[in-house]
Amino acid sequence: MTAMDGDVMRAGRKAAGHPWFHRVSRVGLVARGLIYLLIGWLALRIAFGGSGREAERKGALQAVADGPGGTVVLWLVAAGFAALAAWQLAEVLYGRPVPDGHRFHERLGSAARSVVYAAGAAGTVGFLLGHEGASTDQQSKTYTARAMAEPGGRWLVLAVAAGFLVWGGAVVVHAVRRDFLDELDTARMSRAARRFVQPFGITGGAARGLIGLGVGAFLAYAAVTFQPDEAKGLDGTLREFADTPAGAWGLPAVAAGLLVFGLYSFCEARWRKVDASRHGS
Repeated sequence: MTAMDGDVMRAGRKAAGHPWFHRVSRVGLVARGLIYLLIGWLALRIAFGGSGREAERKGALQAVADGPGGTVVLWLVAAGFAALAAWQLAEVLYGRPVPDGHRFHERLGSAARSVVYAAGAAGTVGFLLGHEGASTDQQSKTYTARAMAEPGGRWLVLAVAAGFLVWGGAVVVHAVRRDFLDELDTARMSRAARRFVQPFGITGGAARGLIGLGVGAFLAYAAVTFQPDEAKGLDGTLREFADTPAGAWGLPAVAAGLLVFGLYSFCEARWRKVDASRHGS
């Protein structure tokens, strides 16, 4: 590493450790919670016969835009997602050391989340500028069809499906095992707060993981059967929960789980460990 590279790394680490960076990261967690609350609410409306917007990010953004001060709130949401992307990138660059590579999966997860949050920020800005784009259902069908039209595309779709399945399963296990508590500054939490947060983390995380499993399953089915139209985004996957063995209560249960995860995100905004610079060497 050159002297200039070392200076850049030290400057980046200093910025990642600044209290304002931590505060903005927490604002990002609030923005994430708001989006999940809105998606859960839209899914509940669909479950109980309501019509209108899709239960996904686009529908949630439109719901915000239609409210008082919607444009200002959306700019704050975009800034929040950008802050989350920067925070996760800081975890990759300055996070805990990786002895023998046993924490490589943590860095990889942070890198993936950074990309997802950056896409959320870009999508929100695009929405504000009038570029709403297609729904996630339509995007899933379009991209799946394009991929499967190329040599080896079917295997690429299967690989993406496997990624969703692995991620969804890991999120469910993470929730059930209460591993999320390791990410919280429990020393600053009262016993009552821990009792309050734990069920939110378990229920919300499990619901989020189930959706990931559902998206992966539909992608895999589309690839195996050569039917790209079987691929589904968030809205389509949520609607399919109504046809599970849980019956008519399948979708409301998952929708309620998303609402709970939105509330858990607010808890994370209060107690999440966000100082990546402390872990670096």
